[in-house]
Amino acid sequence: MAEYFVHESAYIDEGAVIGQGSKVWHFSHVMAGAVIGERCNLGQNVVVMPGTRIGNNVKLQNNVSIYEGVTLEDDVFCGPSCVFTNVMNPRSHVSRKSEYRSTLVRRGATIGANATVVCGHTLGEYCFIGAGAVVAGDVPAFALMVGVPARRVGWMCQCGIRLNVEAGTARCAECGAAYGESAGRLAMIDPPAARR
Repeated sequence: MAEYFVHESAYIDEGAVIGQGSKVWHFSHVMAGAVIGERCNLGQNVVVMPGTRIGNNVKLQNNVSIYEGVTLEDDVFCGPSCVFTNVMNPRSHVSRKSEYRSTLVRRGATIGANATVVCGHTLGEYCFIGAGAVVAGDVPAFALMVGVPARRVGWMCQCGIRLNVEAGTARCAECGAAYGESAGRLAMIDPPAARR
C-alpha cells in the first residue's frame, strides 16, 4: 500500500488511488475512481471527482475542484480557486452527464489563481495561464495567456521565466534553454544547461 498523508478532516473514498508521498489537506475529498500520482499536494477544500487522473508532482492549491473529464499530467500547478468545467450548457433540471467534454492539461502547465478553463480543450506543455484568465480554446505549449477571454501575450520558459523572442528565437536568461518560434508555436531547441 502506498504511503501518503491525509489530514484527519479529509475524506478518501474506497477505490481512490493515491501515490506515494502525496498529501491531502484539510476538508478535501478524493472520490472513488480518482487516480492521483506520487508527490502531489492537495490544499484545503480540494475535490477530486471519479474518473479523473492527476500525474506526479501536481500542486492543487486551496479550493480547486477537478471534475470528471479533467486530466492533469505531471508537474501541473493549479493556483487557488482556479476552475475547470465539464459541461458546455449546464442546466440544473437537465442531466448532461453523457455530454461531459474532456480537458487535458499537459506536463508542467501553470494555471493562475481564479482562472477558468472551459471544458473540451488542451493546455499545452509548460503554458502559463495568468490569474483570472478565462481559457476558451486550446493553448499552445509555452504560451503566456491572460485576459477574458484569454489571449496569448508572450511565451514562457519551461523554468517559468518570460521569454524575449527576437527574430524567431529566444534564450532564457535564467536557465539558458533556447527556443525557436514558427507558425505561432514555440519549441525548445536546446535544453537548460543544468539538465544536460
